[in-house]
Amino acid sequence: MIVAENLGKQWKGFSLQNVTFQLPKGYILGLIGENGAGKTTLLKLLLNVYVPTEGEILLDGRRYQQEEEKIKQDIGFVMQEDLFIPGFTLEENGDYYGKYYERFSKEQLLKLLHQFTLNEKDKFGKLSKGEKLKFQFAFALSHKPRLLILDEPTANFDREFRAQFLKLITEFIADGEKSVVMATHNTQDLDQIADYIGFLHQGKMVLFTDRKSLENRYRIVQGERYRIKNLPKQDCIYIEEKKYSWKALMRHRRWRNYEKELEVHVPTIEELMCCLLKANEGKHGEFLC
Repeated sequence: MIVAENLGKQWKGFSLQNVTFQLPKGYILGLIGENGAGKTTLLKLLLNVYVPTEGEILLDGRRYQQEEEKIKQDIGFVMQEDLFIPGFTLEENGDYYGKYYERFSKEQLLKLLHQFTLNEKDKFGKLSKGEKLKFQFAFALSHKPRLLILDEPTANFDREFRAQFLKLITEFIADGEKSVVMATHNTQDLDQIADYIGFLHQGKMVLFTDRKSLENRYRIVQGERYRIKNLPKQDCIYIEEKKYSWKALMRHRRWRNYEKELEVHVPTIEELMCCLLKANEGKHGEFLC
């Protein structure tokens, strides 16, 4: 289990503030938010690349300060930076960095490289951005981590490999002993695989919830202007005015019956994020959600 308690990191001009959440084993957390919201900063705190200014992180009850080397054995990651040696081949990079991981399997790495249509004799520096991310992912899986931390991992993947990647992620957590934290702008990926959603906005975790609660909590309602205007104002978070029909993000109540002329559906993660951001444009203080 990952436990973050009142986590904060201060930078000049930016601060991550009071981030608190728990992610049980066997689940996937999707981090969403606009650019600069703090997603990558949070991931690097979880990796101990950054040291928090305040608060603490527990990974299966362990603190970095006390068991850093053991914790690092259990974490695999895919980040946007080029983290391997450009002049080494993929096989040489695997041999070099694999020695730092007790459970590293070269056989598993080579198998994954072939599965991902990568040549182990190619030099890392000659790969495309998408191929570099594929290699990071293959290496992360090859040392058998218990936690995967992923920063925009599918940004440079084609549709076919993205589907393969998402399948491998769900298989990774299938034994109930592993977890994934994934930050992405591709919210369609999270619609498919995420069990929990964390919404970061201006350095704060303004929404953290499991998917079932999310689906029970919100509805997108579309219809004629006068019908949308008649919806209960206390539960109306955001209204988008269009020429022929209006759209509203509503807090859902199980006992509420909508007029049959209205179109009602559970919002996608993208719809939810966009509506919440628009509802809070220019506002200060508590985030409306």
